[in-house]
Amino acid sequence: MHAKPGDWLVIKSAVLDKPSRRGLITEVHGADGAPPYVVRWTHNDHEALVFPGPDAHIEASAPTDVGEDRPASVPRWTKRT
Repeated sequence: MHAKPGDWLVIKSAVLDKPSRRGLITEVHGADGAPPYVVRWTHNDHEALVFPGPDAHIEASAPTDVGEDRPASVPRWTKRT
């Protein structure tokens, strides 16, 4: 498993009625993008050091337009002030 800051960590639920967990990777502490990761979870905005298990996968961050200073995690329709 390899990631970079700005990618998303998704952990699938083993229970049908429970949703998957999704978090923004803010730091990578392993060599060459390996775990552990510091993740900010979307459901509660909590940050945690995570060693992902086999039920997890990485979703690459969306590429930004050339020359934009907006992080990939900020939607295009967000007004900048």
